[in-house]
Amino acid sequence: QVQLVESGGGLVQTGGSLRLSCAASGRTISNYNMGWFRRAPGKEREFVVANSGNGGTYYADSVRGRFTISRDNPKNTVYLQMNSLKPEDTAVYYCAAQHSWVAAPRDASRYNYWGQGTQVTVSS
Repeated sequence: QVQLVESGGGLVQTGGSLRLSCAASGRTISNYNMGWFRRAPGKEREFVVANSGNGGTYYADSVRGRFTISRDNPKNTVYLQMNSLKPEDTAVYYCAAQHSWVAAPRDASRYNYWGQGTQVTVSS
C-alpha cells in the first residue's frame, strides 16, 4: 500500500506560482509512475502531468511549458511546480501512483493509489 498526502494548494492571482507536494509513505515511489490529475468544478477529472520511474515525463497540452513535475526519491516526495497560473487552472489537484509496469501514465483508471487532493484557486 502507498499512502499519498498532497499539500501546497491555495489561492493565487493570475500569473502567480504555486508548488504542490505529494508525500508518499508505505512504499518507495521509485517503483511507481507518479502523476498529477485535477478536477475542476462541474468537470471530469483530467490528466495534468506524470513522471515514470525511468524518467519519462508526460504533460497535458494545457500545462506544457508552465507546469513541471519532479520527484525526490530519497524524500519519497513528488512536486508539481505551477507557473503562469490561469483561472482555468482552478481545481482540486490529486497526486496518484501507478505500478511502473503498467506504463499508462495518462490513464487515471490505471493508477493504484490516490491522495485526498489539494485545492488550487486562481483569481482573475
